[in-house]
Amino acid sequence: MIQVIHRAIDILELVANDPERPKPLGEIAKGVSLNAATVANIVKTLVGRGFLEKLDLQKGYLPGKKLLQISGNTIYKQELIAAADSEMLKLSKKLQENVLLAVLNGDSRIIVHHHEYKQLVQATSAEEKKAYDSSTGRLLIALHDSDFQNKFIQKHGLPAAAVWAEASTQKKFLACTEKIKADGYAVIEDTTQILGIAAPVYKKGLLMAAVSVYLPAFRCDDAKREAIIKAILKTAAAISANLN
Repeated sequence: MIQVIHRAIDILELVANDPERPKPLGEIAKGVSLNAATVANIVKTLVGRGFLEKLDLQKGYLPGKKLLQISGNTIYKQELIAAADSEMLKLSKKLQENVLLAVLNGDSRIIVHHHEYKQLVQATSAEEKKAYDSSTGRLLIALHDSDFQNKFIQKHGLPAAAVWAEASTQKKFLACTEKIKADGYAVIEDTTQILGIAAPVYKKGLLMAAVSVYLPAFRCDDAKREAIIKAILKTAAAISANLN
């Protein structure tokens, strides 16, 4: 029994050490020096308990929601957070608004780092939120290829009209994601009247995360919206440069 626990921990550590890249079963087995059948049984249990997530498209495994929750997302808080922290702080001070950094996990976007700017009326955002109901989630989905998007829809469905009416059919979804891809950023006023504007973070050309400014919608006129878009694109580019 103890041996099985050690093996499960070895597998979790292997996946968590490089959390953005899906690990195929064979790679995991080789990395922990076990046969594939043994690893498959342990991994199946870890997926069932939410500690690992299986990605069918990439044929690999990533840290699951449960592992992210109990670790406080620290598995992402090394290279990515180090590259983003100072840039996010500068952006928050410049715009006098909240800034967050998020990754996609299953059908949710999960905040891995944030800077809050105290305002009389303060915007809040849940640490874990449905991807369709967030600017970072929509952006991260849109910037993946069509195969990923089709798999995502097959597994999680299209957005509910109450959450993202403009993308509630296959045709509308494609139009929305193509626009986000063309713009290079995503904007949303979510179901709680919080406005979010997100831009992508890359490492050597690979999509890693999204950085977002979020604020009460009433506080953002057209001029401020354009200023935020310009600033967030610059910040995302700076974070990406720090990662390369």
